[in-house]
Amino acid sequence: MAAIFKTVSWEVDQLVQGVAQGTIRLPDLQRPFVWPATKVRDLFDSMYRGYPVGVLMFWDVPAAEGARAISGAAATQGAAHQIIDGQQRLTSLYAAMKGAPVRDENYRSREIRIAFNPFSEKFEVRTPVLAKQTVWLEDVSAFFADPIKATKAYKRRYRESGQEWNDDVDDDLDRVFQRLSNLGVYKFDVVQIQPGVDKQKVADVFVRINSEGVRLKAYDYILTWLSVFWPEGREDMEEFSRNSRISAAHASEVLGRKIMWTARNPYLNVDNGHLVRAAVALGQRRGRLQDAYAALQAKDTKTGYVDAERQDRELDKLKAALPVVTNPVNWDEFIHSVQAAGFRSSQNITSAMNIVYSYVIFLLGRHEYKVDLATLRVLVARWLFMSQLTARYTGSSESQIQKDIDRLSEVRRGDSAGFVKVLDAIIDAQLTPDFWRYSVPQQLITSGAGLSPHYQCYLAALNILDANLFMVDSRVRDWMDPSLAKVKGTEGHHLFPRAYQESQLGITDIKRINQVANFAPTDWNTNILISDKPPAEYWEPLKASRSKGAKWLEQQMYWHALPAGWETLAYDDFLSKRRELMAKVIRDAFARLSGGIGVELVSTTTKVDTPDEPTLQQLLERGVLKPGDLLDPVAPEWVVDAVITNDGTVQIDGTEAFDSLDEAARSLGVTNLTGLEFWALEMGGEVHQLTGLHERPTAALGA
Repeated sequence: MAAIFKTVSWEVDQLVQGVAQGTIRLPDLQRPFVWPATKVRDLFDSMYRGYPVGVLMFWDVPAAEGARAISGAAATQGAAHQIIDGQQRLTSLYAAMKGAPVRDENYRSREIRIAFNPFSEKFEVRTPVLAKQTVWLEDVSAFFADPIKATKAYKRRYRESGQEWNDDVDDDLDRVFQRLSNLGVYKFDVVQIQPGVDKQKVADVFVRINSEGVRLKAYDYILTWLSVFWPEGREDMEEFSRNSRISAAHASEVLGRKIMWTARNPYLNVDNGHLVRAAVALGQRRGRLQDAYAALQAKDTKTGYVDAERQDRELDKLKAALPVVTNPVNWDEFIHSVQAAGFRSSQNITSAMNIVYSYVIFLLGRHEYKVDLATLRVLVARWLFMSQLTARYTGSSESQIQKDIDRLSEVRRGDSAGFVKVLDAIIDAQLTPDFWRYSVPQQLITSGAGLSPHYQCYLAALNILDANLFMVDSRVRDWMDPSLAKVKGTEGHHLFPRAYQESQLGITDIKRINQVANFAPTDWNTNILISDKPPAEYWEPLKASRSKGAKWLEQQMYWHALPAGWETLAYDDFLSKRRELMAKVIRDAFARLSGGIGVELVSTTTKVDTPDEPTLQQLLERGVLKPGDLLDPVAPEWVVDAVITNDGTVQIDGTEAFDSLDEAARSLGVTNLTGLEFWALEMGGEVHQLTGLHERPTAALGA
C-alpha cells in the first residue's frame, strides 16, 4: 500500500516565512488561535534550550477554497501546504517573531509580545513593569527583525543606564544573542500528508490527532466534517458568528467589502457551536450532537461499513437547515421575540442555551408548522421566559431539546394549531400555581443579581409591565437599553443599605447583605439621597419629595414589590415578604405577555456601536490593574481566589491562568456577563466592579 505521508525537517525561519507568504495555510477545519501568552513563552524557552516541542502535520495539496492565511497574514503566494496539526505553535512563532497581531476566538486583534533577559537567559510575557527594566529585551520581534541592530541598541541602553560594563559582559551578551538568533534554524519534524489522499481520511487524521490534545467537543467533530465535505457551509457559519459581534459598518471595514447586514444583537455572541446545535436540531431532528455526528459518519459499528447514501442524506439535511438558521429575516424576527419577553441584554440571559434552543423552537414553528408570525412571536417569548425561569436548558440541555423535538414530532407538518397547543401544554405543566407560589420565592433566596435567572426574569417583568425605576419617573427599560450609551449614575441600590446593616444591624455576611430581594433599580441621585440611612429614616422624605400622588405611589409599591410598612420590618421579614411580591410581579408580567401584550419592539439593525471593552493587557498598560491585585466575582456566592500574575494573566485558585478577563469568567461557567462585569478589584478592604473602574484616572485608583 502506498505511503500516505513523509517526514521532512523544516527550520523555524522557513516555517515563519511560509506563513508570512501564504505558502503554509490554515484550512477551515482548524480551531482559532487560543493559546495563552504564557504557553507561547514556554514554547520559546523549550526551543532555546533545545528541547523537542512536537511534530507538525501538513497536507500537501494546492490551496483549496476556504483555506486562509494564519491570523490574517497577507498571502503573496499560492498555498502548497495546509496545516492539519500545529496551528497554535506556528501562529505563536509567526506572531511573536514578526510582531504581527493575531485574531483570537472572539475575532479581536491580539498582540503576543515575548521579552527576553540575556543575563538570566529567561523568556517572559512582556508586561509594563518588565518593559521598564534595562536588563530585559522588551520584545523579541524587534530582535528577529534585525538582530545586529537590536543587539547594538540593547548594549547601548545597558551601558547608558550605568550598569557595570566590561569585555566579559560584552562577550557574554554576544554569545547569548547568537544563541537567541539560532532559534531561526531550530528544526521541526513535519509529517506531510501526500497529495491524492481523500478528504475523509484527512478529516479522520485531524480528529484523531486533536482528540489526543485539547479535548474536542461534539460540535468540533461536526465542524470538521463540514469543513471537509461542505466547506461553503462552514464558511457561512464562520461569517455569521463573527458578524454577530460587530455592526455591518464595522464588518465592512474589517472584511474590505460592503456588508449590508450582520447578526449583531445584544443577547448572544454567536459561535459555531451554537449554529451547529441549531442546524442539527432543525435538520436532523437531533438534540444530542454525538448522535448527529454518528449519523453523519453513517458507519456500521460492527462491520465498519460506511453507507455512502446515508452520509449524503444526513449531510443534505444540514445543507437544507443551515440557510434557514442563518437567514437574516428569521434571526431578526426571533430577536424581536426575545425583546418581547422583556429581556434587554446578555446580562438578562443567564444561559446561552436558552437563546439557542428557543431559536430552534421559533424556526420549527415558522418553517415546519407555518405559525403566523404575530402568534409565533408571543409564543416564543413565553417559551424563552419559561425556559429561563425553570432552567429548562441548563444542565442536560441536549437531552431536553431532544424531548421537546420528540414531543413536536407528534404534530403533523403545517399544523400550526397543533404546534401552539403542544407548547402551551408544556408551559402550563411547568408554570403551575404551586410553582408561582412556592418555587419562585424560594429560588429568589440568592445573592448575586447578575447571575440569578429568577432576578433577571423579575427585571424582564418590570419591562413587560412598563415599570419605572424605584422612586424615579423614568422607565426601567430605558435604564437597561443596550442600544444607548449607559446613562451615567443608574444602578441597583440596596433598599437596606450595606453600611446600615453592618453598623446598626450587625450583619456582615455579604451574601445576606446582597440578597436579590434587597435590590431595586434606581438612579444615582436616589442612591445619594438614600446613602447609608435606614429605610425608616429615608422612606418618608423620599415619598414627600418624589411622589406624584397616591396612584403613582401605589404603582411604585407594586412594581418594586414593597410590602406595606416595609420600612419598619425586620430585615429577614422584609426579604421574605418581598420575595413573595416579586414572584407575583413576575407571574403578572407573564400573564400579560401571554395575553399578547409585551414590551415595545425596536429595530435590530440600527443599534449604535459601543466601544470595545479594554483587554486585560490594556488595563495593565494603563495601570488600572497590576501584578498581585486580587479579583473577586461580583456575586458573593462565588468563592474563588483570583490574582493578577507577574505574567499579566488571571490565575484562579492557584492553578489555571487566563489571558483575558472574559476567559477567566467563562472558565467558571459564566456566559451572561463580560469579564469587566463579572470581576471586581479588591482595594482597601472594599471590592469595586471593573465596569466603570477602568475609565477612572490612574491616580484616582491609588496607583
